[in-house]
Amino acid sequence: MLVAAAVCPCPPLLVPAVASGAAPELDAARKACADAVGLLAASRPDLLVVVGPADQAARGPHLQGAPGSFAGFGVDLRVTLGPAPADNDAREERELPPSLAVGAWLLERSGWSDAPVEGLGVGEPLEAARCADAGRTLGARADRVALLVMGDGSACRTLKAPGYLDERATAFDEGVASALGAADTRALLELDAELAYELKAAGRAPWQVLAGAAEGAGLGGRLLYEDAPYGVGYFVAVWS
Repeated sequence: MLVAAAVCPCPPLLVPAVASGAAPELDAARKACADAVGLLAASRPDLLVVVGPADQAARGPHLQGAPGSFAGFGVDLRVTLGPAPADNDAREERELPPSLAVGAWLLERSGWSDAPVEGLGVGEPLEAARCADAGRTLGARADRVALLVMGDGSACRTLKAPGYLDERATAFDEGVASALGAADTRALLELDAELAYELKAAGRAPWQVLAGAAEGAGLGGRLLYEDAPYGVGYFVAVWS
């Protein structure tokens, strides 16, 4: 069953080498993410699954040791999803989506060696019921499962945001922050998928996977970080 979860944003800018001169602007978010990953380690999981949004080619499971790269963002930096296993040559070569690559970078940064790691790329169109089903399946994978859930809120908080300014964005993000901070699975499952799409909120489906995994687990939540740099809603939360 699910014993702990960490929710983190997934912009490649979270990686200092990608952000370059703008790296200090996300220092607070990086620290919160490090604290959240530390909680996952303290939960002593038997399995950690990193969940994040993915385009069609990268949807579905990714095995431990799967490669990721930030070359598409102008940086010659590669990561792997958890420590590469000894038989890695026989493993998949499919590239991690950017969200899982950021998750892999967070784990590498923490020196993660506390449990086996897998990944799950989730498609933006996946409806809430199927997200919840996927989460329940993950929660049943081991006696003690932890999730690292990658996803951003709306991208429409300011005029210079990627999705321009949308007056609905602030209220949407406030609802997400409240649900994540309270470990409110019902509120997450009730997020409007169409509105999330219009607001370019890439975290909607991964958060609903988390909600399914957490059903009946009795976890409490705590919001560690909430901000909207670059006009995009970023949240860091822990459930335990």
